[in-house]
Amino acid sequence: MPNLYELTAHDAADLLRRKEVTSLELTRSVLERIAAVDDRVKSFVTVTAEKAEQQARAADEQIARGDMGLLTGVPVVIKDVLCTEGVRTTCSSRMLENFVPPYSATVVGRLFGDGAVMVGKANMDEFAMGSSTENSAFFPTHNPWALDRVPGGSSGGSAAAVAAQEGMVALGSDTGGSIRQPAGFCNVTGLKPTYGRVSRYGLVAFSSSLDQVGPMARDAEDCALTLQVIAGYDRHDGTSVEKAVPDYRQALKSDLKGLRLGVPKEYFVDGMQPEVEQSTRAAILELERLGATVEWDVSLPSTSYALAVYYIIAPSEASSNLARYDGVKYGHNVQAAESMWDAMERTRQEGFGPEVKRRIMLGAYALSAGYYDAYYLKAQKVRTLISREFDAAFSRYDALITPTSPTVPFKMGEKLSDPVQMYLSDVCTIPVNIAGLPAMSVPAGFAGGLPIGMQIIGRAFDETTILRIGHAYQQATSWHKQWPKL
Repeated sequence: MPNLYELTAHDAADLLRRKEVTSLELTRSVLERIAAVDDRVKSFVTVTAEKAEQQARAADEQIARGDMGLLTGVPVVIKDVLCTEGVRTTCSSRMLENFVPPYSATVVGRLFGDGAVMVGKANMDEFAMGSSTENSAFFPTHNPWALDRVPGGSSGGSAAAVAAQEGMVALGSDTGGSIRQPAGFCNVTGLKPTYGRVSRYGLVAFSSSLDQVGPMARDAEDCALTLQVIAGYDRHDGTSVEKAVPDYRQALKSDLKGLRLGVPKEYFVDGMQPEVEQSTRAAILELERLGATVEWDVSLPSTSYALAVYYIIAPSEASSNLARYDGVKYGHNVQAAESMWDAMERTRQEGFGPEVKRRIMLGAYALSAGYYDAYYLKAQKVRTLISREFDAAFSRYDALITPTSPTVPFKMGEKLSDPVQMYLSDVCTIPVNIAGLPAMSVPAGFAGGLPIGMQIIGRAFDETTILRIGHAYQQATSWHKQWPKL
């Protein structure tokens, strides 16, 4: 048997079900792994060892009663943007450095209700704003495949934790690619569900019309299990959709017969690394070999506007959402101030980092009098065009296949001085959020020892198809079974 921390979630669950291992043994194995490698990887803002052991003992009792859920006893990692009752939730920001929520996010509650074990809170770009996890107020996270490279962002801590085998499943959040891009960079599987499929209650808001919570794991089957647990309507979330949740694991098959796949040419952008394009095209040929019908020259012409649309809508919503951090109710506050306005200004000056301030300024400008129609309103109109193009494509295809990112993981510090180059890292993932669609990144190769991801985009609320495609591809390949040597 491999080291327990090396197991997939579904293999671990099978061993627990057969009582060949205990949750406490699994959890201690993962905690020992964290102690051994996280001083180099820096995946965690907070390690919750004591709570994890308590939850593991409770899971073992649950299993002994014959009351086992899909993830009962399985060690999981929670991105530090999701509220956890009694455990600090920082969003990797000085603004919330000491914030301890009085309640848990719905997705966290559903994991705990199923018996999952939380081993810690994952580092991230501050308030989920970034593509490299270098914007954390505390420390950057390193890519386990090359410690001088970024793990992607903003869910880089979650992706790095799964890649470094510091947790079997992790939750991330995806506003413009923040699950899929780090999954691609770290050689793990990451799924962004349809907007409204998973509750956002207790997710600290960045951009309310784009944010969505999803799983990151070692393979598509683990993502299916996790989505099964966290998906579903939540009356606490006004954007949650009251729609039946299918049996995702049941939909997993090893062939793709009868599926029609499209390959949008606009996603093979200028400046894409040749190895990324080659690996993606080779992966698509494998999907074809598995029985899918592939059309290679699909066109989504408005794709080129998606990046501009995103960087108007997302900062605009962020500038509104972050206005709540005023130093009054919770979070960082400056006491020694001459007036209320002085206190608020200094609180925000000290509490927010450079990237957060940059996006607040962009958003406030786009929403200001005289510019609203020229920027925000126009961006919303183009958003509609992008959504309609996807709708038209999905009248012909069951899924669209693209690269996850135009490059392999870049070096730490390489793009910090050029925000526009950093923003371009998400050029392949952003259109999906604009349209509110589900998409998944799966490992699809390496270039110079660095991971490459393939993105699978599906129809709204059709996570079953993209999980089926990802699972079939992983049954035929072994990229997802390769792990970094730490």
